[in-house]
Amino acid sequence: MPKDLTSKLWPGILGRVLTGQPSEGPAPAPPGAGAGASSAGASSAGASSAGAGAGPGCGHAAPGAGKPRLVVWGEAGPEVPADAPLSSLAGMASRLMGAYWWRAAQGLGVSPAGLGVLRLLAAEDGLKSSEVAARGWWAAGTLTSMVDTLVRDGYVERRRDDGDRRVVRLYLTDAGGAKVDAALGETVPRWHDAFDYIDSADEPVIRKFLVDTIERFSKLVQEERGK
Repeated sequence: MPKDLTSKLWPGILGRVLTGQPSEGPAPAPPGAGAGASSAGASSAGASSAGAGAGPGCGHAAPGAGKPRLVVWGEAGPEVPADAPLSSLAGMASRLMGAYWWRAAQGLGVSPAGLGVLRLLAAEDGLKSSEVAARGWWAAGTLTSMVDTLVRDGYVERRRDDGDRRVVRLYLTDAGGAKVDAALGETVPRWHDAFDYIDSADEPVIRKFLVDTIERFSKLVQEERGK
């Protein structure tokens, strides 16, 4: 993990060692926290609005006798602990990637979460709000607020379904199509370049891990929604 990137994205988070005591307050969340998953995400779409010191992937319990020490990392200085659990590493990586995507999408005239909605409609126009929410892993209320903004900005329009007037579908406007094309043209090359550190020999293993992780957490999300 590049120290300079971590330092810029998470100033003031890392280097704290809590000796068996809770933190005095939530650590500052990375830029864009609470903006929605995205996603992918999110977003992730979106990042969690919880403080970085309170969520998964923010640290690990150091081994040793007595009370465990909670080591939180994220600033330049400390190395990522070699014995950090995979769950913590995955959580930290996902938060950093979300923060990087959020920054890459700044200045585009649409929020990263809003861009996620536009991408979904560009792939399949005329989805119902519930379908967009399910595919983007957004809560219904969160999606309504995002769509309200996109409608106000002229990127999306709501239309009644011809076959069932009770159903409202979302459609990309010409301005919305132009916006998503311009935004992706700006951000996708930067996103792809961010992964140029991966050795081609390692790619099959990493790809399998990511596919398995996507399938695993998709199943967990579906199970949670079914409760």
